[in-house]
Amino acid sequence: MKLMIAITPRNKGEHITQAAKKAGCGGATIILGTGTAKNQILELLGLGTSEKDLVYILAKNNEYEKIANAIKEEAKNEKKGFGIFFTIDSDRMLRNGQVEIEEEGENKMATHTLITVILNSGLAEDAMAAARKAGASGGTIINARGTGKEEDVSFFGIQIVPEKEMLIILAEKSQENAILEAIRTLPCLQEKGTGITFCSDVNNFTTLGSH
Repeated sequence: MKLMIAITPRNKGEHITQAAKKAGCGGATIILGTGTAKNQILELLGLGTSEKDLVYILAKNNEYEKIANAIKEEAKNEKKGFGIFFTIDSDRMLRNGQVEIEEEGENKMATHTLITVILNSGLAEDAMAAARKAGASGGTIINARGTGKEEDVSFFGIQIVPEKEMLIILAEKSQENAILEAIRTLPCLQEKGTGITFCSDVNNFTTLGSH
């Protein structure tokens, strides 16, 4: 199975979702975020400092191509740099009370990595600034919150009750180590429990929009 993610300008995610549904997608989730890229790369990535929609779609491998083509076709009428689209492999899905397991698709080397950083509120901009110095082009910040009860202590060493920010950065695989090290050494992240970071291999990366 594949988790397909499209990042578009705010209120454009619904167009992507509708196109995916027409191609056979069972549904999608739209998450609101804020882009952090500099102006000079806005044309390339469509991730400037502005409000964004993140569209998450989970589909079986044999459904992927039709849905992906529908999404790209929907974005053709948009200007170049409209957004980005990529996939992450997933081997199981819980649907209708049943766990569906699917063998991995084509085994190819990942070209990009999705770096996810979960931090205490107010630290995402600092993490993005450090990542940019290490070569990252831009990222997207999502406001989040821990899901635990007040009496709970922590999850993976992070206090789960306070407000959080989730920073996601799509970068070339060769940049992964440098970006992680830049984030790791931030002074604001030296205190225990201030954040965690993990990476996911990304395939089928493409920009959306052609005009």
